[in-house]
Amino acid sequence: MKTYLAKANEIERKHVLFDAAGVPLGRLAVKIANSLRGKDRPTYTPHVDTGDFVIVINAAKVALTGSKNVKKTYESYTGHRSGHKIVTANIVREKNPERMIREAVWGMLPKGRLGRAQYAKLKVYAGADHPHAAQKPETVKL
Repeated sequence: MKTYLAKANEIERKHVLFDAAGVPLGRLAVKIANSLRGKDRPTYTPHVDTGDFVIVINAAKVALTGSKNVKKTYESYTGHRSGHKIVTANIVREKNPERMIREAVWGMLPKGRLGRAQYAKLKVYAGADHPHAAQKPETVKL
């Protein structure tokens, strides 16, 4: 018996829709990362991008358990003096709710060329509207 290794030209990608309303951030990010990597398919190959295109809606309504809304922080650094910014999750949710999901998913993907290619297939929207209706995305229940 030989091990099957997927080839880049054999992969058929589909569009998958996740609704983030009321779902805990970490649990949602795991499902999204697995779908982007292709780990939810029988043809998963670690060194080939076998994942699907992922669309996430209602990012502003993602749930944070406990007191993470106040205690969880997001950091950024510009490279200049006094360019270190620390912002709490409730401020990020107001200004840029897509960032919460994007950073959680990015931390679960491999770093390097393959991870960047997988991350590029992620589209996150704060509200319920998205411009990908023509692709007929398959809705995933969480």
